Amino acid sequence: MNTTKKIASALISVYSKEGLEPLVRALHEQKVTIYSTGGTEEFIKNLDIPVVAVEDVTSYPSILGGRVKTLHPKIFGGILNRQDHAGDVAQMQEFEIPQIDLVIVDLYPFEKTVATGASEADIIEKIDIGGISLIRAAAKNFKDTVIVPSVDEYDYLLELIQSQNCATTIEQRKKLAAKAFHISSHYDTAIFHYFNTDELIFKLSSANGKELRYGENPHQRGYFFGDFDAMFTQLHGKELSYNNLLDVDAAVNLILEFKDDAPTFAILKHNNACGLATRNNIREAYLAALACDPTSAFGGVLIANQSIDEATAAEINPLFCEVVIAPVFSPKAIEILSEKKNRILLVLKEVELPQRQIRSALNGYLVQDRNDLTDHKEQLKTVTNTVPTEAEINDLLFASKICKNTKSNTIVLAKNQTLLASGTGQTSRVDALKQAIEKANSFGFDLTGSAMASDAFFPFPDCVEIAHQAGVTAVIQPGGSIKDQLSIDFCNENKVAMVFTGTRHFKH
Repeated sequence: MNTTKKIASALISVYSKEGLEPLVRALHEQKVTIYSTGGTEEFIKNLDIPVVAVEDVTSYPSILGGRVKTLHPKIFGGILNRQDHAGDVAQMQEFEIPQIDLVIVDLYPFEKTVATGASEADIIEKIDIGGISLIRAAAKNFKDTVIVPSVDEYDYLLELIQSQNCATTIEQRKKLAAKAFHISSHYDTAIFHYFNTDELIFKLSSANGKELRYGENPHQRGYFFGDFDAMFTQLHGKELSYNNLLDVDAAVNLILEFKDDAPTFAILKHNNACGLATRNNIREAYLAALACDPTSAFGGVLIANQSIDEATAAEINPLFCEVVIAPVFSPKAIEILSEKKNRILLVLKEVELPQRQIRSALNGYLVQDRNDLTDHKEQLKTVTNTVPTEAEINDLLFASKICKNTKSNTIVLAKNQTLLASGTGQTSRVDALKQAIEKANSFGFDLTGSAMASDAFFPFPDCVEIAHQAGVTAVIQPGGSIKDQLSIDFCNENKVAMVFTGTRHFKH
């Protein structure tokens, strides 16, 4: 059976007229009868192209301030009728319903209106009723009807009109129907989120999907759903991989902790910081961060909280690194860092990150609020006789920011606004501390007078004992263990300062 259908009639009802003219002219050249209403009808008339008003078909005017225009049996009958169904054919003739082969819709911009901070009255008026109904009707009847659900599909339809003499195959119509149901479901999800106050209902819809080269490993398929260009301008380099994106996400979350601080540079590998330092200028910050662990820095992701200048770029360039991120790059810095053709350079824009975090778990999803709490001086509670000095407090808060953004269980050692080492992702806090000490020693760092941060409380005093032996003189931790006093007693006996934050920072 021949499933190819030629378009002889079209209903056009769009919000945005951008890109519509070539399509209308192509349909007119193919002698397609065009139906329309409201602003779209006026637009087509201004092109000197014949158009039949929907009101002339329905014998009913647009009412309620334009809220009801196309919602009529003569319109939806023309879209939904089954051309191979005798009963439908008979009723089309009986009620003089015109056949509609093509429906072109562009919905009211609900999401954009919400994003502008418009009043509720304006937002409600941007909930499209007729358009969404036309989309669903035409998509349902894809066997006979072509649906173009948004501006994004104009070029595809124009290509079909020009290359196939205004005919479409069943496969092409079904493809457009899938896009239509995506448009309608995404639109409804956005409206739901505007109204919803029940946190136990979870809906997620993304209209910006991109296929990646592969997932974490070459045998896994990978995709990114989001608006990457809203966050970054890519100046140079290859496409980002799945693992690149994970590292970039970790890097951005970490550097935002230091957004308003003095020049700070971080180097990450596998989502954890392997180098981080704050200095008087960004070049010195980079060199200090690199010295933390030059071995792990190879192939890492680099990020700065301030502009990367020529001098800093010249220091970075010899290092093999996957990605370099900064709010600004000087022209000379771009020139230098672009010498490696695959190195990715990203300008980080001002952007608000989602307030919910989502991950798959078992046969469902886990959803939680972002960990937006950062430890501050005002919330610190000194629990020992020895009070930390101002320099120690600065190092404690510095280490705590890194600790918050490192995989648990973690211990972070820092001194003079420099990461000395961290123990990451260990099954015990003692192991995390021992790993950090061993790593710091391997790179020749003197831990005397250093600060230690822990993402969770110490269930026993063993960590403060080991840390003291290594040279740590100040400790920051959430507190909350039933045996906190044992750790406090040891610190008092050995003149170690310890502060409690009251906030745990697990990261799994």
